[in-house]
Amino acid sequence: MARRTIKKKKPIKQKSNPNAMLAQVQQMQQDMAVAQEALENEYITVTAGGGAISVEISGHQRIKSIEIDPEMMDPEEQEMLQDMLVAVMNQAIEQSQAMAAQRMEGISSGMGGLSDMLGNFGLSM
Repeated sequence: MARRTIKKKKPIKQKSNPNAMLAQVQQMQQDMAVAQEALENEYITVTAGGGAISVEISGHQRIKSIEIDPEMMDPEEQEMLQDMLVAVMNQAIEQSQAMAAQRMEGISSGMGGLSDMLGNFGLSM
């Protein structure tokens, strides 16, 4: 009796549509430009020391204002005030960066197909 060998068929890969990919990239660039512009006008207020100091910062990491409770201006408290200013400024920058990253992630999250297509070229996002 003859033995029959069955060959497995290779899965058919869908071809990437370069025009669709380009349109998707262009749309993402436009969305990112709009989001960057919006971040310039979005602000976060961060407080430290139980509200003794507050900093308002934009999505572009630009400080709009710093407010200090007048009771904190005691000369004996200068070192503590300086330490709190450093802490609140760092918190404000971190939160502003997180806000910007979140906005950008929302734009690029729909780019899964693009990532797959770029993978076909040995690239990745």
